[in-house]
Amino acid sequence: MICPFCRHEESRVVDSRPIDDGSSIKRRRECVECGRRFTTSESTLLFVEKRSGALEPFSREKVISGVRKACQGRPVDDDDLSLLAQRVEEIIRAEGQAEIPSHEVGMAILSPLRELDVIAYLRYASVYRNFTTLEDFEGEIALLRAAPSEDFLAFEKLNSEKNSPNKTSPKNNPASLTNIPNN
Repeated sequence: MICPFCRHEESRVVDSRPIDDGSSIKRRRECVECGRRFTTSESTLLFVEKRSGALEPFSREKVISGVRKACQGRPVDDDDLSLLAQRVEEIIRAEGQAEIPSHEVGMAILSPLRELDVIAYLRYASVYRNFTTLEDFEGEIALLRAAPSEDFLAFEKLNSEKNSPNKTSPKNNPASLTNIPNN
């Protein structure tokens, strides 16, 4: 590393610390020529390969903006989305590749999103996996029921309580809707 003060090419590392959730390292260095100290930051670069073949740096903000649409109207806040983006980046970095196809970024989003909010997951999956029929949704719901997350179990319980025949409201009791005349 070149010293910023005397431009000498040799320095020694005095201290190293991980920063940014471990994706970067901050190093305190000392020039062997002039003895002055300076700080450097090293980070691994992660690039996303778009369908067009173009490369762009991975961006947590892009993950958040893509998932935010699926979470609209759901009880998901900005902190939840930030944690989701962090988990997605960790999943991608665990692959150990410097370049990752955009399709794999989308796949990495699905699991953390499912754990965060099952409805947002269905919304995102329906667009990402290009659902075109009702059967596509039914198939995904069947998969969710086969291996439910805690969020999905809570949703199912809430849904069954709303639709319970013990409720007296006609809105929640489909059997009471049979006596409504057609116009």
